[in-house]
Amino acid sequence: MTAGHEVTGAHPHADVSGRPTLRTVAALAGVHVSTVSRVLNGSAVTGARSAGEKTVRRIREIAEEVGYSPNPHATGLRTQRSNLLGVLVPRLVDIVLATIYEGIEEASASFGYSTFVANTGDTPANQRTRTDMVLARRVDGMIFGDAYVDGRFLDEVAGHGVPFVLVSRRAGNHPAVTCDDVRGGELAAEHLLALGHTRVAVIAGEPYASTGIDRTAGFTATCRAAGVDVPDAAIVHTRFDTDGGRAGMERLLALDRPPTAVFAVNDFAAIGAMGAARDAGLRVGSDVAVLGFNDVPLAAALPIGLSTIRSPMHEMGVRGVQLLMDRLSGEPVASERLVPTLVARASTLGA
Repeated sequence: MTAGHEVTGAHPHADVSGRPTLRTVAALAGVHVSTVSRVLNGSAVTGARSAGEKTVRRIREIAEEVGYSPNPHATGLRTQRSNLLGVLVPRLVDIVLATIYEGIEEASASFGYSTFVANTGDTPANQRTRTDMVLARRVDGMIFGDAYVDGRFLDEVAGHGVPFVLVSRRAGNHPAVTCDDVRGGELAAEHLLALGHTRVAVIAGEPYASTGIDRTAGFTATCRAAGVDVPDAAIVHTRFDTDGGRAGMERLLALDRPPTAVFAVNDFAAIGAMGAARDAGLRVGSDVAVLGFNDVPLAAALPIGLSTIRSPMHEMGVRGVQLLMDRLSGEPVASERLVPTLVARASTLGA
């Protein structure tokens, strides 16, 4: 046995039966569990390319010493694996989803997997049809970017036995990688409150998506804690696009006491809201502040730069794949929330 790796008793990273897992080997080797997975569960070429020959040797020696054997279920999957992952998104033309998918595709390739994407249009009927189509291709795993917050459909999918994770949205108790959307809403409120706004409103997106739900919840709770009320009439639900944002802003401007600041839970909805404000003769950034979410590339390029909450879109895709790889290896996983940041521009700060 190599010096420094003597193992006595159950290792803290062993599973409930005391059997060493990938995390056992990773902890002893001082590397991430995904590196161990690539070395022990991938091809020799993929493992060596991703970890380096010295690390590969070290990982294999430690695995042998601790008596690691692959999870039987994961082994069964690998013997018939397609090296293919299916990804479901509402609309790939959405730059947010496209950016997340880029991260998914890049990370999948690093693990030796190929991906294909299906658009569901964010409708339950299409979600079911596209999911059946993906499963029929015998994928090794799936990534859902179109989850409804109640998670009922995903509970059904879990019954098929194909491992999956969520990105962008959370649902039920299924593992997900999302932005910390509640914190993002808090940042939006803190920014507008610091600018002195007390008549604030929210264009809250679709009521079935956790992104809008959590961002709105963080925003309204922060306002309430500061003594600023956000009445129900000042929270409007619309589609996550420019037309939805325009329609939402028109409704808000028709209120008896229209808001002086509007938080849209999506950048494109915010852009639509800016257009409606302009058409109503208002100066965005002076007469009314508009704040978005995600920080898509267009946000900084507008004639009036859009203030927004930046979400780590590409990283979300990468981390989603890493979480799925852990599941495919039989490892326990937990949901992750990535940190958002405020990007203030002229749409809230003025010229």
